[in-house]
Amino acid sequence: MQPAGDNPEIREAGIRDVITGEGVVITLPSNVYECTIGEGSFVGPFCEIQKKVIVGKFCRIQSHSFICEGVTLGDHCFIGHGVMFINDTFSSGGPAGGDQSKWRKTVIGNHVSIGSNATILPVSICDNVVIGAGAVVTKDIQEAGTYAGNPAERLK
Repeated sequence: MQPAGDNPEIREAGIRDVITGEGVVITLPSNVYECTIGEGSFVGPFCEIQKKVIVGKFCRIQSHSFICEGVTLGDHCFIGHGVMFINDTFSSGGPAGGDQSKWRKTVIGNHVSIGSNATILPVSICDNVVIGAGAVVTKDIQEAGTYAGNPAERLK
């Protein structure tokens, strides 16, 4: 119960101000706003895709994934269930909060598959990479291949 006179700001989840290519499917409920989603891409339910995110063509983003501001996905990417992208490295010892100057970008190449429950810190990942389920990517990936673990390392 709210104390008398306390009026919280209510924000509704939904789809708003999204630029899409042809054939894009966004499944509700999802919170997708001020981003760009390329032709033929699919967004599953319970996803959040924040402003200034760019999703390439023919991508598939599974349910319960979070793609924060500053992320760019290439074409033909697969994002498994519950994947979390992070744009704050806690560089000052705590959360950056609204200080966007402390947020970092993430760039994902083409034909990248990221397994369920992976966490992707602000990094660059080249084309033709597979990230295993539950992996934590903490450094740039510059060589195609399969990566897994915490921190994620290339499998031989």
